[in-house]
Amino acid sequence: MPHPLDAAAVRTWCALALQALGRERERIDAINVYPVADGDTGTNLYLTAESAARAVEAAFDGHGASGTEPGLADAVGAMAHGALIGARGNSGTILAQLLRGMAEVLGEGSVDGDPGAAAALKRALRRAAESTYEAVAHPVEGTVLTVATVAAEAAGRADGSPAAVARAAYEGARTALEATPGQLAVLGRAGVVDAGGCGLVAVLGALAGALSGEVPTAAIAVRPEASVRAFVGPDAPVRPDAPVRLDASAPVPGGCPAADGHAPEPEGPHGGDGGPDGPAFEVIYLLEADDDAVARLRARLDGLGDSLVVVGGDGLWNVHVHVDDAGAAVEAGIEAGRPYRIRITHFGTADGGRAARRREAEPAARAVVAVVPGDGLAGLCAEAGATAVTVRPGEPPASGELVQAIRQAHAREVMLLPNDPELQHTAAAAAEQARTEGVRVALIPTRAAVQGIAALAVHEPARSFDEDVVAMTSAAGATRYAELAVAERQSWTMAGVCQAGDVLGLIDGDVAVIGSDLAATAATVLDRMLSAGGEMVTFVLGAEFPAALAERLEKHVRERHLAVDTVVYEGGQRGAPLLIGVE
Repeated sequence: MPHPLDAAAVRTWCALALQALGRERERIDAINVYPVADGDTGTNLYLTAESAARAVEAAFDGHGASGTEPGLADAVGAMAHGALIGARGNSGTILAQLLRGMAEVLGEGSVDGDPGAAAALKRALRRAAESTYEAVAHPVEGTVLTVATVAAEAAGRADGSPAAVARAAYEGARTALEATPGQLAVLGRAGVVDAGGCGLVAVLGALAGALSGEVPTAAIAVRPEASVRAFVGPDAPVRPDAPVRLDASAPVPGGCPAADGHAPEPEGPHGGDGGPDGPAFEVIYLLEADDDAVARLRARLDGLGDSLVVVGGDGLWNVHVHVDDAGAAVEAGIEAGRPYRIRITHFGTADGGRAARRREAEPAARAVVAVVPGDGLAGLCAEAGATAVTVRPGEPPASGELVQAIRQAHAREVMLLPNDPELQHTAAAAAEQARTEGVRVALIPTRAAVQGIAALAVHEPARSFDEDVVAMTSAAGATRYAELAVAERQSWTMAGVCQAGDVLGLIDGDVAVIGSDLAATAATVLDRMLSAGGEMVTFVLGAEFPAALAERLEKHVRERHLAVDTVVYEGGQRGAPLLIGVE
């Protein structure tokens, strides 16, 4: 039964796209030869979709707290923002721009009724295709750009409901994908279709499924001599909640087979386009900058390398480029604004240089990977020998980001500290992936950064693995945590109704105190926590928390609670002015 184009459909679309990309990630990776034969297109698309899906879920959770549901504009805006901040690689960055282009149209508020929604979806798909050409410095046909354009054209010719429009876009994308080996020489030589386009077909298939209530079945034809085939599915539909059939012998109409029935041979670090002399590094970062600065940045990066894609707007951008001088690419971002979440990957090997690094040095016996909310805590972790994953409010890391941090730790055993109850499932997925790569990972159930500090303080690599896990878990569990926050809107809390601008004192995740002054609220929170006893209070100061106020709180503890020690760290986190731990 067809479903309306609303927030619930966007939520379902994200979930189905994530499932489809998760199933086909390895197969899409295997046919990845352009622009760089580094075998990660499927993984990058999956991680980008994962970030988009998480943002949509957060939008629903945020509205659910007030007893409402998000509108279509809220959902598509969250989806686009999540993809932007979580975009990985060339393919993920382009997917983020496609979603942003759709959000620009679907967020206008003009979607009204089935005919209006169908027309809006046509405009959204057209805008999505157009926006990718604007984002890519030197567009190339026979890639995901072509697939998106043909999909939009097919959708524009469709009649009927939004489901019919989405189905037409899906079919158009499949047709366009089949033609890519004849449009791009590197694909023809390798005997494959475009990997990014293959991922887009999966995403559009998920959209068709979300709107129609039927999901294309994934049929994967794999012969012993042709191990590289990705799905775009035959026509047989199933319910969204039904298991997907994987048929190892069925043909793949309109699929992603290797054109000559053989797996592609890598053609060098630049997918045959640049040969062995192609750029050595992939550089990606988020950038806070205005439009004029980004225009200058595009020109400068275009002179430094290739595969340049800059997506975003409204002051937040995702920058992707392949260069020989990674430092110059980052410096250009610093001149344009404030770059962060910088990722630099070497193209020396298909696995980003990990195999070479493993040969260069023996892995450490044990390491710690911790998610932290500020640069100050990241520095503290580094001093303690831990690998930090720094996050910002509303921008949680994807599981792939945690896996990458575990790899960077380069150890046989890793203690993973998520430091956030919302990251438990993400961290568990990352731990499971790392285990398949031969790393022994323990997920320490830290729910706050101060619990992570306590766990890190008792970490002892000389102990046995199990003993270390017990000690770190016990230290975290013995640490009560609190934080101060500023209310953004009026809402109900465990402590009563708060107004916008009120200072909230949260203890163990629940609002316990509502006040109007940072110092008074923090003192009340401290007194409540220490009423049950405690020997040590840890203060982690936010980016804008006054140092003089921290001194007042230390004095308050000395005067009101005898024999309780205090320690202060400059956390640098945004969003929470103060974090408190009591051991």
